Amino acid sequence: MPKIAFIFPGQGSQYVGMGKDFAEHHPAAAAVFAQAEQQLGFSLAKLCFEGPEDVLKQTSNTQPALLTTSIACYEVLKGEGIQPDYLAGHSLGEYSALVAAGSISFPDAVSLVQKRGQLMEEAYPSGQGGMAAVLGLSALQVEKVCKAATSYGLVQPANYNCPGQVVIAGENAALKQAVILAKEAGAKRVVELAVSGPFHSKLMEKAGDKLAAILSEIEVRDPFLPVIANVNAEPLRTGQEVRNSLVKQLSNPVRWEETVQKLYDLGVRIFVEVGPEKVLSGLVKKIVKDVLIANVQDRESLQKTLTALKGGNC
Repeated sequence: MPKIAFIFPGQGSQYVGMGKDFAEHHPAAAAVFAQAEQQLGFSLAKLCFEGPEDVLKQTSNTQPALLTTSIACYEVLKGEGIQPDYLAGHSLGEYSALVAAGSISFPDAVSLVQKRGQLMEEAYPSGQGGMAAVLGLSALQVEKVCKAATSYGLVQPANYNCPGQVVIAGENAALKQAVILAKEAGAKRVVELAVSGPFHSKLMEKAGDKLAAILSEIEVRDPFLPVIANVNAEPLRTGQEVRNSLVKQLSNPVRWEETVQKLYDLGVRIFVEVGPEKVLSGLVKKIVKDVLIANVQDRESLQKTLTALKGGNC
């Protein structure tokens, strides 16, 4: 039997209305939103379902909103009896994967990612650093571009998303120089991202130190399913490995291409994206071939996925 991986989206996948369909028709999903509201002290459901978009986009809101929606989708899928063999998530999505693996409780996780969002916003002066997606260059070419731009400041690869798509992060002057050099090196496009800081770069190390202190105060158990870590594309198997990995993740690149390849090497041939949008599904298609890819974010996509899994054709 082919192995199944559930993969969970990260920041950028949010949209107004996410989770509403499930929450209105599945008590298990509604219960997740209610639990988040109790934990955070405000109506996260209202923010997810109705917006406004600019408030939902704030990192400290986006992160608990995405985690909650993804776990609501996961609970509905779990209720259908679909069991994964492996779990993974992109950046913030790793927290959703760890909740699904029983490593961190949902109430702890939703508070944790809200604080993580605040730490990320505070870690570097707003407007002085950013991120850009480089399309059409190899990872090695992007690394060379970043190295050549370091005389202007810090800039480095932040997300190795798929072949031909690497996100870079850094200080503004260095980032601008890297964008120029990437275009000169033959990049098809370079897209500056609408984010509040240079995430997954060394400029986030202060946030990592503070996150470690918060993590030390909550229970982190050994995952009951292997979670493939962003930082090294290896399975997390103990609570201590989880803590270390989450701290490193803030200031190190997300190795998504390697993560998907690792899952494939472990025998995964079915990838189910659990949560809003289909960003990760698109990346998986560019990394591995001959796999079934599905997503679950509302009743329609759930039905398509269940049909495809039974028929073996996603």
